[in-house]
Amino acid sequence: MKGARFWSWITFLLGAAYFLLPLIATFEFSLRMRRGAYTWDAYAVVFADPNFQATFGYSALIGLFTIIVGVIVVVPAAYYVRLKLPQLRPILEFLTLMPLIVPPIILVFGYIRLYNSSSILPFTGSALGTDLLLIFGYATLSLPLMYRAVDTGLRAIDVGTISEAATILGASQLTIITRIILPNILIAILSGAFLTFAIVMGEFVIASLLGRPAFGPYLQLIGANRAYEPAALAIISFILTWGAMGLIQLLSRFAPKTQPARSEA
Repeated sequence: MKGARFWSWITFLLGAAYFLLPLIATFEFSLRMRRGAYTWDAYAVVFADPNFQATFGYSALIGLFTIIVGVIVVVPAAYYVRLKLPQLRPILEFLTLMPLIVPPIILVFGYIRLYNSSSILPFTGSALGTDLLLIFGYATLSLPLMYRAVDTGLRAIDVGTISEAATILGASQLTIITRIILPNILIAILSGAFLTFAIVMGEFVIASLLGRPAFGPYLQLIGANRAYEPAALAIISFILTWGAMGLIQLLSRFAPKTQPARSEA
């Protein structure tokens, strides 16, 4: 047992070094913008850049609308399938995995081909329409994560009993979803929302090919033309992503415990 524990620690330390050493080296390099001293100059330049502020704010707003679209689409679908059509769950799970199979570049080229300015629905003919396409694209990319987060939340409550009681009391389906189901799975929805936000803030392909001023293309542009600022942006992106992961772990402590399997039936 002691030998197994020793090798477990060795494996853990090697894995931690593999991930942490490049991060530490990137952080150290980002502080060396001023020769002969460690300073925060690269971070100051990044935060003072109007393009950083504009692209970050744009992606944050797009991320917010993407989360709203994801919740509107996923929550009713997952709820109805779990309550009325459980035999369709494998099909729905397969469909929500498709964004992991289809590359984003194929998705965005399909959007451009189908919704160009000469088509019946010329979304790309205006900035607002292109923004809508970007939101739909991001909602599609985040679908596997959002669906599984919502489905996990629904498993933790007795959907059938709650819905039956609400129906007996005269509640409509919309009331049940918005005032009963949503509050009970709010922690799960927030987990999916943080993952969605992390995807939106770092995505490059769809935003770039649609020509939108998002944070991902800005990261690529700075990386191609600067030296120290890209390292600072990499650290900032890392903090954003792992901050979202930390919030998910924090919120998971307040999630309701999964009920016995008999309540699933």
